[in-house]
Amino acid sequence: MLKPSSSSKGSARGQIRLDAIDRRLLDELARDGRMTNSALAAAAGIAPSTCLGRVRSLVEQGVIRGFHADVDPAAVGRDLQAMVAVQVHPAARRRLAEFGEQMAALPQVENVYFIAGADDYLIHVATADAAGLRAFVLDHLSAHPAVMSTETILIFDHVRARPTAPLPGQG
Repeated sequence: MLKPSSSSKGSARGQIRLDAIDRRLLDELARDGRMTNSALAAAAGIAPSTCLGRVRSLVEQGVIRGFHADVDPAAVGRDLQAMVAVQVHPAARRRLAEFGEQMAALPQVENVYFIAGADDYLIHVATADAAGLRAFVLDHLSAHPAVMSTETILIFDHVRARPTAPLPGQG
């Protein structure tokens, strides 16, 4: 996975100005991250060298956060998925980012979301079975000193929405 450097200006710090070509490049890459530079350039109606420079710029600015394969957890033996809502102790709130990083480093974790509301985190996990999910919750969440409570929600099916791309007229 290609990640922007820590010195890049991420889009979370402010909206990046995107023109119609940038939006087209992002739309095409969101659909097919393995698209060749030549095919991407043709789809956007620009020269391959211009395309390469624009994509590099989008990565450096933090608009493109990475390129990766979308692996089906069930295909690799992780048949049970769940979302675990986590509420941390008030005294641990000053270390929320550290908690999120710890969770993201665990092999069962697919995604970690810092959220608003009664809970502080929503953690997407994938395990081989119910015993693996139980062990994850007991060993990594219930036993964690920062965790006040958890609620586990099983995922029966996942329908992927259209990949993220700029909204029409944005940028």
